[in-house]
Amino acid sequence: MKVSYSPESISDLIRVREFIEVKNPYAAQKMATSISKGISQLKTFPYLGVEVELAPEPEKIRDLIIGNYIVRYLVHAEQIYILRVWHHKEERL
Repeated sequence: MKVSYSPESISDLIRVREFIEVKNPYAAQKMATSISKGISQLKTFPYLGVEVELAPEPEKIRDLIIGNYIVRYLVHAEQIYILRVWHHKEERL
């Protein structure tokens, strides 16, 4: 499976990393590596995350929990599309 990122998810990843990096660059790198490894697992296990019950097609829209972060993604044919990334305390749009 191929993994692609929405522009919003790229902005989310940059925002989260920059927020942490101000206080602790090592923690920011560790968080980025952890999220990257979690997303990488989706190539082999695309249905690893939990269904988003309120989504129009919950079997295709899923949330992967990685530590304190939530990665929302879409499973489509032979592709995983990363939609958004949030800290679990952030408001989800």
